[in-house]
Amino acid sequence: MSKYPSYWLKATKILSKRDKVLKRLIIKYNDKFLTTRKDIFYSLCKSIVGQQISVSAANSVFKKFQKKTKRINPLKVSKLSISQLKSCGLSRQKALGIKELSIKFVKKEFDPKLIKNMNDEEAIQYLSSLRQIGRWSAEMILLFTYNRSNIWPLQDIGLLRAISNNYKKKYFPPKTFLNKLYKKFSPYCSVATWYLWRSIDDEPIQY
Repeated sequence: MSKYPSYWLKATKILSKRDKVLKRLIIKYNDKFLTTRKDIFYSLCKSIVGQQISVSAANSVFKKFQKKTKRINPLKVSKLSISQLKSCGLSRQKALGIKELSIKFVKKEFDPKLIKNMNDEEAIQYLSSLRQIGRWSAEMILLFTYNRSNIWPLQDIGLLRAISNNYKKKYFPPKTFLNKLYKKFSPYCSVATWYLWRSIDDEPIQY
């Protein structure tokens, strides 16, 4: 883990001036901030595990996965069979995704170093070329691993629920309203997203 991103303090000041709801959340949840593990393979595995299941279920499966690998790195994971991966509670599709991911890393068929020179959309497309990694997972990687400042993951149910709760909007919030918030929060949508998540789950999410 590392300290907060370089843009964090500036972003909180700007967002507090632009939006009353975020100002309240920033004051309320000032104890923690967005961090990064700087380990994209670990984060990709965690993202795959967490797809379409609850946070508590994902944490349970990931703990079993960690215990099975002892140390999560491409070489160790590539040596596990699909059956061993499934025994952690992974579906066959997720097991295949993690196995293929580990092999691509070992064979250097996927190069995460290229991402730093890509814009957000280019990086999303590159990450989405991996099995089991769609737009949502790619956005989580850009937000949590690379700490990109302007990620606005509108496929994330938690974010949409937080917007509905905090801005007194129906669920799902209207697209026009989501676009309005995007323009208001840019170029710090990642910071806004993080605080909105905190409003519905006191424990910060970390991929």
